[in-house]
Amino acid sequence: MQLIDIGANLGHDSFDHDLDAVLQRARDAGVVQLVVTGASREGSPRALELARQHPGFLYATAGVHPHHASEYTDECDAELRALHAHPQVVAVGECGLDYYRDLSPRPAQRRAFERQLQIAVDTRKPLFLHQRDAHADFMAVMRNFQGQLGPVVVHCFTGSRAELFEILDQDWHVGITGWLCDERRGQHLRELVPHIPAQRLMIETDAPYLLPRTVKPQPAHRRNEPMYLAHIAGELARDRGEDVAVTAAQTTANARAFFGLPRRD
Repeated sequence: MQLIDIGANLGHDSFDHDLDAVLQRARDAGVVQLVVTGASREGSPRALELARQHPGFLYATAGVHPHHASEYTDECDAELRALHAHPQVVAVGECGLDYYRDLSPRPAQRRAFERQLQIAVDTRKPLFLHQRDAHADFMAVMRNFQGQLGPVVVHCFTGSRAELFEILDQDWHVGITGWLCDERRGQHLRELVPHIPAQRLMIETDAPYLLPRTVKPQPAHRRNEPMYLAHIAGELARDRGEDVAVTAAQTTANARAFFGLPRRD
């Protein structure tokens, strides 16, 4: 069984002391490729650096998360465009809107989002998007670029049934994380994932965040890592009423096609 983690924050400092061991555990669990999330001016170059250190296994995105939208300047835009000149950078983002935490002013979030969508238009690269409690504005911004964008994935989807179907109506992809395994706030996802068309589904850990709560025993450090992607795939398969091998094969094929990743045997 081969798995691809489309979103892991391996540049996070919690991985500084044992990244090689983390990657080996991922391989042992069937993860054959990972996309390292770039989400800030500091983090995006780090994601590329990791991808260059592990060719064929790690790839990167480059973007500025809405939490960091206040740092998005002309200089930042130029830095991102330079990063996207590298073939290891396979998507624009993580970018989007987050009105749940509002760590950057909402006008700044929308401006940073729009400028990164323009990078996607100019580079023809896929988009790795974030949206939390901002669906209406998110869709309004995206509509301004309708017909200009390539493939889109709404990463770590946690929204409502109506939001899911509006996303699917756009023919976008959906990324599912261990949020699915949270009995406190993810129960509605278990009811929604059977409605995601197989060819639009991908999986991710969002490590070190969102450790699946159904992993037993829970690690003492509470850090999520890519080896738990197999656990997420199993939970997702159960909720979709299919064999985990089917879920794994389909999500892996989708990720390869979406990001343009080579096959690994």
